[in-house]
Amino acid sequence: MDAKVLQQNLLELIRRTSSQLPTDVARVIDKGWRKEKKDSSGKYALEVIRENIGMAKVKSQPLCQDTGAIICYADLPAWMDEKTFKKAYDKAVVQATKIGYLRQNSVDSITGENSGTNLGPGNPTYHFHPVKGKSLKVRMMLKGGGSENMSVQYSLPDNRIGAGRDLAGVRKCLLDAVLNAQGKGCGPGILGVCIGGDRGSSFVAAKEEFFRTLDDVNEDKRLAKMEKQILKEANSLGIGPMGFGGETTLLGVKITHRNRVPASFFVSVAYMCWAFRRNGIMMNENGKISRWLYES
Repeated sequence: MDAKVLQQNLLELIRRTSSQLPTDVARVIDKGWRKEKKDSSGKYALEVIRENIGMAKVKSQPLCQDTGAIICYADLPAWMDEKTFKKAYDKAVVQATKIGYLRQNSVDSITGENSGTNLGPGNPTYHFHPVKGKSLKVRMMLKGGGSENMSVQYSLPDNRIGAGRDLAGVRKCLLDAVLNAQGKGCGPGILGVCIGGDRGSSFVAAKEEFFRTLDDVNEDKRLAKMEKQILKEANSLGIGPMGFGGETTLLGVKITHRNRVPASFFVSVAYMCWAFRRNGIMMNENGKISRWLYES
């Protein structure tokens, strides 16, 4: 594949991810707006969000000024290697930052200096996977700092909230996370959850749940039931959009699980704001984009 074609395709992926809300998310926001009471603060908040979504798409401007951490997943067929892909994606990130699709958002944790390019240790974050197919699959998300600050990890048992090492305890963790996030993290939010794993792998798996569409159904019937239960209970708490009150506190709940060692039982909760920026493409060796993954 021509390097310039790859870079331009990745630049377009970044542009759309930054400025266009996925179809499934916009649909749920519209549903929430219709559900909120007339002249309520919750309905007004969702109305502002809906207007923002429309303007960002038309103007190709970021949905939120905090374009967040850049997270990229690439499934690499035999004709694409990690080094070539990373070089093209890094160049696309720098170009997108200059244009304004991305905010200058990468800060050196030791010196406090901003590179101005969005490049640096750990940014972007890459996850590479070799695949047998012929298509290059690229998925990315932009995760804002406000929502990341509301992410949390529990170690069970947790006597503070009376949570034991079972699904009933997991439920208490998730509702506690929702309560602590109220008015913060730019709700209505989405929860990505992993039950089990170690401290690191659990959070990675929780974030990967954000690549599921909001209208899909968990293959694990136990977790599918819990997803519906938590969504219903959270939306009955009266927290509402931005914590203003109402019935739309969460837009979705996505749960997975990983095996754990006997001594540990972690529940990792990744919180995503309403500006749920994720997109993806399927690309062939000639550089043609055959499919956009989150657009209908």
